[in-house]
Amino acid sequence: MEGFEPRSPKDWNMLDFSGGCVRKTLLECGDKDVFSMMSNVKLPDNEKPLQSAASADECKLACTRNCSCNAYAYTSGCSIWDGDMLNLQQHTDNDGDGSDLYLRIAASDVRKSPGGKSKGSNSTGIIVGAAVGILALCLFLFVFWRWRKRQSVGTSKTVVEGSLVAFTYRDLQSATKNFSEKLGGGGFGSVFKGILPDSTAIAVKKLEGLGQGEKQFRSEVSTIGTIQHVNLVRLRGFCSEGDKRLLVYDYMPNGSLDSHMFCQQDAKMLNWKTRYQIALGTARGLTYLHEKCRDCIIHCDIKPENILLDADFCPKVADFGLAKLIGRDFSRVLTTMRGTRGYLAPEWISGVAITAKADVYSYGMMLLEIISGRRNSEHSEDGKIMFFPTWAARKIAEEEDALALLDSKLEGDVNEEELTRASRVACWCIQDDESHRPSMGQVVQILEGILEVNSPPIPRTLQVLGENEENIHFFSDTTSNRSSQVQSTSSASSQTKSSISSTSSKSQKD
Repeated sequence: MEGFEPRSPKDWNMLDFSGGCVRKTLLECGDKDVFSMMSNVKLPDNEKPLQSAASADECKLACTRNCSCNAYAYTSGCSIWDGDMLNLQQHTDNDGDGSDLYLRIAASDVRKSPGGKSKGSNSTGIIVGAAVGILALCLFLFVFWRWRKRQSVGTSKTVVEGSLVAFTYRDLQSATKNFSEKLGGGGFGSVFKGILPDSTAIAVKKLEGLGQGEKQFRSEVSTIGTIQHVNLVRLRGFCSEGDKRLLVYDYMPNGSLDSHMFCQQDAKMLNWKTRYQIALGTARGLTYLHEKCRDCIIHCDIKPENILLDADFCPKVADFGLAKLIGRDFSRVLTTMRGTRGYLAPEWISGVAITAKADVYSYGMMLLEIISGRRNSEHSEDGKIMFFPTWAARKIAEEEDALALLDSKLEGDVNEEELTRASRVACWCIQDDESHRPSMGQVVQILEGILEVNSPPIPRTLQVLGENEENIHFFSDTTSNRSSQVQSTSSASSQTKSSISSTSSKSQKD
């Protein structure tokens, strides 16, 4: 019987049960005691009726409050037992005349199950098992939700003149770890590195501001969303939620050209072969934009910062934020946008309409930097501007000394034929009159050696600067850094709008 044991185990072993049973554990008299039901029993003879209890619950409560109560039963009324229970018998299953008796026992004496666990332990096990099951279900649902989320990032596409991935802002926030790794920034926003769920590295351009930023967003999506060329950066997708505008590009592990050209670290220095291939690849990319697309696309901001390099140093023309589409029926386009000082064609600075030849001018300026490994314009410690193109044009046009332009860090390790072609075509590209500049297609043919290129004239603007000596230092080869003090009355033609205006006035007087 649960909670009890033989008073004399020895007698019980001899089948003498007259000694009866005793409790295993004394009652604590309180809520810690429990009642164990014995069904179909002949109730003990020494019962005490309790008239005040009108229900089974009241009968149980009365027994619980009475520390002497050892058991209770509720049949036609409430009966309790507060002493020994005499002549307690349990009927067989076939005899249904018995009643239910509730024995009061200590909670620690709850009957053990066959596996050695108590009923209380079973209950606890059931509860723990249920909790573990619920937790496992929640974990499964969470993993499934994450999987579906990743799937949606990879498959949610929209059509913008072709297939582009339409990312949610949360997708890109997660991919960039809340925009924590900044790669760089421009006039309309910053660029961050990100990793997609399939481990693909991306560059996310987060546009800032509304006005021109929105215009830039629509321009980039509509112009390069469907353009595929080995020398153009690939737009993978975009995000447009509320006032949030983001563009997603392929990530270029070697960064931008300027980080290699103007870096003092020898480990990042580019050899001549790599520089030449970058110049040629960039020219091919621009040729595609100008001549091979359905509509002529003017980039409007060609500079080393916008030439990205992949793992193999293949150049990719990037940042079409200033790009303008013009139809084949129109040769010119007016724009109020401005590129980067130092690379702007004279006609653009003066406010007149521009053509694709404005990109040619910018390319020529950049090509001089690729050859020389230095910025075209630098400020000296005394505040004067050191302008390289004027000196370079003289060396190319008058002395035909292309080697004088070469980056000294290369130590003469160069293909001289390629150097001559590159130097001459650079000078042709920066001619004042756009009609004298070659097209980008012609530039490609010259660099490939298909077309011959003659020695160019010195651009008129640079001639004027060279004839006047007041405020500008020009580079020369008289010292180790090839610079000497030659002065001029105005700044470089492609540096500021005010300086080009004064130079133009000077030209008209001449």
